[in-house]
Amino acid sequence: MKDIQEIAKRIITNVENVIVGKRQQLILSLVSWFCEGHVLLEDVPGVAKTMLARALAGSVGASFKRIQCTPDLLPSDVTGASIFNQKSGEFEFRRGPLFGNIVLADEINRTTPRTQAALLEAMGEGSVTVDGTTYTLAPPFVVIATQNPVDQEGTFPLPEAQLDRFLMKFSLGYPEMEEELKMLEMLETGHPVDEIQAVVSPEEIVKCQTQIRNVHVDPKVRKYILQIVHDTRQHPDLSLGGSPRASIALFRTAQAMAAIRGRNFVQPDDVKRTAMAVMTHRMILKPESRLRKITAGQVIDSIMSEIAVPVLSAK
Repeated sequence: MKDIQEIAKRIITNVENVIVGKRQQLILSLVSWFCEGHVLLEDVPGVAKTMLARALAGSVGASFKRIQCTPDLLPSDVTGASIFNQKSGEFEFRRGPLFGNIVLADEINRTTPRTQAALLEAMGEGSVTVDGTTYTLAPPFVVIATQNPVDQEGTFPLPEAQLDRFLMKFSLGYPEMEEELKMLEMLETGHPVDEIQAVVSPEEIVKCQTQIRNVHVDPKVRKYILQIVHDTRQHPDLSLGGSPRASIALFRTAQAMAAIRGRNFVQPDDVKRTAMAVMTHRMILKPESRLRKITAGQVIDSIMSEIAVPVLSAK
């Protein structure tokens, strides 16, 4: 696990040459990538959501593709399409932007449900089917989707089934004044993302994804994870709690968090660090709870505060 920790440190240090003061979000992004999961960034414009994706891609020498989601975007614009070649007299498949290691779906809620659904197979299966032929996406593959929570006019909100496909959802937030001052100094002569160099290879990321599955999860911690998820299904403020996919997501992200911190076993703190990003978008609040200004984050906080944290025996 020391190799995974070292790889994570190299990536985080490199990305912080571009993104200032967002270490926790960088760690969550790496956790998601190491788990072969996808990220939904919900935040206001201009807080470096696109820069985060570009910097991650540049740090691992991976291919970066951007999809600017608009109402007239078609599924074939995302997956690719078969084009007739007049010289050969045959149809040739032209790959779309989904065939990249890091794919940024910018403002995903501005495109139609039909196009949003085109992402489902790629995100869930790691493959794309066009004209009856299935094409495998080269690993490591991750979708980073963004949406603006402020301007909802003319948008198509993601259905719960598609939200559940994202391993994590979190926000970057505004920087502190000192961080923003440092950002202005970095941008004085050019944008640092244009000079970022690869510090890790895509093959090393794939190796990390394989090794993380060997991180030990004590039965007490497994029960702790399940207790959190099961309590969301019975909470009085929720009309929908976490699904079994939420249990798996919390299990996998805890493994990755432990590995990034240099351990080959999961501690309850690893679960706590990922629970908010994993769980909040998988829950639906009751209308009366929304009226009382209760948030999904508050529900998770209250659930975890009531569950006894397991104590692991020293080995």
